[in-house]
Amino acid sequence: MPCYAIDGLSPVVHPSAHVHPTAVLIGDVIVGPNCYIGPCASLRGDFGRIRIEAGANVQDTCVIHGFPDSDTVVEANGHIGHGAVLHGCIVRHDALVGMNAVVMDEAEVGAFSIVAACAFVRAGLKLPEKSLIAGLPAKVLRALSEDEIRWKREGTETYQQLARRCHASLVEVQPLAEEEPGRQRLHTGGPKTLVASRRDGDA
Repeated sequence: MPCYAIDGLSPVVHPSAHVHPTAVLIGDVIVGPNCYIGPCASLRGDFGRIRIEAGANVQDTCVIHGFPDSDTVVEANGHIGHGAVLHGCIVRHDALVGMNAVVMDEAEVGAFSIVAACAFVRAGLKLPEKSLIAGLPAKVLRALSEDEIRWKREGTETYQQLARRCHASLVEVQPLAEEEPGRQRLHTGGPKTLVASRRDGDA
């Protein structure tokens, strides 16, 4: 993976974490155990510290950065969807930030909460636990149900499993020229789509 030290400070990646070879880690970045960092993610710790805690995932093309002396933190079992941007904020444990959402400086996403896709969480906003958050700017829509919290947990467990699958079987190959007869399908046991969350703002 492309990892770069700056001012003598190198990224730290726990051996059980998976960081895709196209992701970029720079400087003061700490990736904890059982984490998944997806393709083309950029974790740029050249000003403030970036900490990804145990079991969290940061998916494809996410950008994580912060101002000087800031900490950008994704706590344990955090779930950062494709293309999200985190800047100098804290995502509390078991929370989800949806695809292409933005969370700005000194904002906090409460534990077990879901920030819907494309939401914009303004700087300094403190969001409560177990809430569905959506909009431009983002606001709390309602409390989450236990089914929604369980759906999120299952999704995060799928990415923890993906980190293990990548360690076991991910290899660079040349593509086949044509599809094989009877081509097998993947059977990963991922979570089913939750209709209520899609209705209120897909996360």
